[in-house]
Parts: sequence; C-alpha cells; structure tokens
Amino acid sequence: MSNNQSPLIEHLLERNAEHAASHRFAGLPPQPAKQVAVVACMDARLDVLSALGLEVGDAHVIRNAGGVVTDDVIRSLVLSQRRLGTTEIVLLHHTACGVEGLDEAALRDELEADTGRALEWELGGFSDAFADVVESLRLLRECDYLPARDDIRGFVYDINTGRLLEAEE
Repeated sequence: MSNNQSPLIEHLLERNAEHAASHRFAGLPPQPAKQVAVVACMDARLDVLSALGLEVGDAHVIRNAGGVVTDDVIRSLVLSQRRLGTTEIVLLHHTACGVEGLDEAALRDELEADTGRALEWELGGFSDAFADVVESLRLLRECDYLPARDDIRGFVYDINTGRLLEAEE
C-alpha cells in the first residue's frame, strides 16, 4: 500500500468490496450484446448506459474529454468492430461541456510553460457541440479502417432535460 492513502480512494476500495460481493457480470462475453459502440464525453453528469437505456454488457463505451474522435478513439472503434463484432456507432456530446469553447492555444502555452515541453497532441476543444458531432460523423464515415460505417449517428445530450438531440448533417 502507498504511504499517501487518500481517504477518497480508500472509500472507493470499500465500495468495490461491496460491489464484488454481489458481482453479477461474470461470464459476459467481450462482444457487446447490442453490437454497438458509443463514443461519449467523460463528463461525470453523463450516465451513458442510462441515457441510452443500455445495460452492462450491451455496448462498448469509449469516453474522453468532449467525446472527441481522436486517433485513440478510432483505434478503439477499429478493435471494437474488427475483433469484437460491433456494427453501429453512436456519438454522444452534451450541452454545457467543459471542452466547448476551450482556448486550446492558451492551454498549450500553459502546459509548455509548466513543463518546458511543447504538447505533441491535440487537446480537442471545439466551439459548437453540434458542429463537432457532424465533423466526427464525417471523420468516421471516411475511415477505411472501419468496416461498418453505414450505421453511425450523432447526438448532443441535453444536461438539463436528459434528452438526446440529433446532430443534423
């Protein structure tokens, strides 16, 4: 054990012990039952499974800041489709996102000033969630590595109402 034992992490470990005592997902295959992959923002206010009416084991859920389609998201989708059988993709941004309106240049400067090194990857900020979903749809539909590109749809989840609003292309 670490000498710096965070009370929060210790609490999470206790909660995990409770979870493990009633664990009911043993034996689920790695292939999602609904053959769908969801790319979503990491925002703690977004409960992806609940918002889409899914259960554990139904979908691959790939999360990052903003739900932005990055090289790593594409990597995960390629593996999801080519090795684990998914055939559909749902993109899920949301309103009031912390990445929307990000001043990427300022954050890059801050990071370089703090570390002495220039950032080698994109942060992925955007100015409009709907526009970014549309751009992400385009990127995925043009990605030759993905064999299943016909059933890709994109939405913005309204944090205040819980409703999905489809991004119009």
